Amino acid sequence: MPEDDVNRTAHTISETNSEKDHHLVLEKGIGDSSDDSTTLSSFQDDETGIRAGKLNIPAEWPPLAMHEPKKYYFWNFHGPKGVDLDATATQPSVYDDPEKARLYQPLPDYENLHRFNPKARWTWREEIAVVRKIDMRIMSWCAVMFMALQLDRGNISQAVADNMLDDLHFTTNHYNNGNTIFKVFFLVSELPSQLVSKKLGPDRWIPIQMISWSIVAMCQFWLSSTASFYITRALLGALEGGFIADVCLYLSYYYTGVELPVRLAYFWAGLTVSEIIAAFMGFGLLHMRGVQGKEGWRWLFLVEGAITACIGILSWLLMPPCPTKTASWFRGKKGWFTPREETIIVNRVLRDDPSKGDMHNRQALNFEMFWRSLTDYDLWPIYIIGLMFFVPSSPVDTYLTLTLRSIGFTTFQTTLMVLPKQFLHLVFLLAVTYISQRYNNRTYPGIAAQLWILATLIPLRTFGAHRNRWAKYIVTTLLLSYPSTHAIQVGWTSRNSNSVRTRTVSAAMYNMFCQLGGIVASYIYRQDDRPLYHRGNSVLIGIAILNIFIYGGTKLYYVTRNKSRHQKWNELTQEQKEDYLRTTTDQGNKRLDFRFAH
Repeated sequence: MPEDDVNRTAHTISETNSEKDHHLVLEKGIGDSSDDSTTLSSFQDDETGIRAGKLNIPAEWPPLAMHEPKKYYFWNFHGPKGVDLDATATQPSVYDDPEKARLYQPLPDYENLHRFNPKARWTWREEIAVVRKIDMRIMSWCAVMFMALQLDRGNISQAVADNMLDDLHFTTNHYNNGNTIFKVFFLVSELPSQLVSKKLGPDRWIPIQMISWSIVAMCQFWLSSTASFYITRALLGALEGGFIADVCLYLSYYYTGVELPVRLAYFWAGLTVSEIIAAFMGFGLLHMRGVQGKEGWRWLFLVEGAITACIGILSWLLMPPCPTKTASWFRGKKGWFTPREETIIVNRVLRDDPSKGDMHNRQALNFEMFWRSLTDYDLWPIYIIGLMFFVPSSPVDTYLTLTLRSIGFTTFQTTLMVLPKQFLHLVFLLAVTYISQRYNNRTYPGIAAQLWILATLIPLRTFGAHRNRWAKYIVTTLLLSYPSTHAIQVGWTSRNSNSVRTRTVSAAMYNMFCQLGGIVASYIYRQDDRPLYHRGNSVLIGIAILNIFIYGGTKLYYVTRNKSRHQKWNELTQEQKEDYLRTTTDQGNKRLDFRFAH
């Protein structure tokens, strides 16, 4: 999988000044030159980015990169082959044109302002080393935190495999209600959590979230009634909601727009790794049934909640607020990055997206900014995908342990039999993310995933009560191994937001719709449809077919929007285009020179 698309086919930059988002896409390299300046030529519109005007770069300025970055893989420790690692890696941006740079300066209270330097230049060797350091220091710990999240929100299925429902005298409908309560509270807390995170800073808010929900998770040790079950599910949902969007916002401080989707794939890979680890932990912890007269599932909740509490405390110590403030008593007096490395991190991120300098990382959104982002109709096609895309697989996954128990497998066999689907899911997640990035396409991988689910749901629907249990297990495992496009769609939402304020809200909105889809999915398998769920599987087949049309409709929508803007943009003269860039009040993805990814 590519560790870095350090250069782009289309390098998209989002800039704002006085709440105006200006956009330029620069590619290929230096164009015409004159006696006193070098001009970066404008290029034709395409479906992936923006084309707007020329850059007049003073001849005396330090040289820029002579080529786009090359893809390389995580095992290529020395970077891509065939690249002069000591050559300049700094990519062209609006900051290389003194006239345009005045429009895109970071705000005076931008936390990294002291490292901002438009004339800063660095080599490929330095950039690759810095990105690897960010991966190790920042990305890896975010993955660990996500693994902790999955431990506490996913262990309910292992508890059910250990006869929790029978021990508490619950029915499947009680279980459904608990899942729904969790998802409702997870959903409604998404936006508030994101707004709090923007005000306090993710480095403060995320550890508070983790420690709080770990306490609730441990309290599940004392579950005794439906009331206590519903209350703990509600509190867990409320405290865990917004965590994913908060981490995505945090990672955006360190990575460019092209690098972020790849890191999100690693991020979701952490979820699958967590499920694999949890399966082995569950196998051991569920064997504690009878210790001090308590069931094994109670020990599962207590021990895994305590692990999350420890990770939450460490997160408070290990999460720096920004690239230039990593020094602390725990992280070291000199911090993680040298002044030179801080300069590279700050300038490469701002060159990629100057809008990241238009808000302080502890600056809250006002109501006008919030409402404008909330009502951005151009992002709603992706929200609808978030609502629907995983519904066809969700009930099968939620009821996997119950299904395996019902067809004759023991508790401990069931705990370990989830491992193959988790491993395959991890492999296909990384593969589909690579393919999406390699071919710069987001809708076709989504359609392929739905076709995969459809191809396995149909035989699952036809199985009768006497079908060989291993055949059911294999088909179910293949279904749940489908290539998830979740990471692709989170990056897609961020890409089409095109401003910090919209990105803050859209990440939460996308996850809210995903939770809404989870609520819908939790009521497809019903008690009176057990154990084969023929009616439920018929519904899932219909939804999978509907999803194929939703992905196709989304692509058609964005293609149509881009063609309309392309036509209007090309009708302008060069002078009119330059005037538009200087004077327009259009913001974010509403600008005439912005193109939607699809």
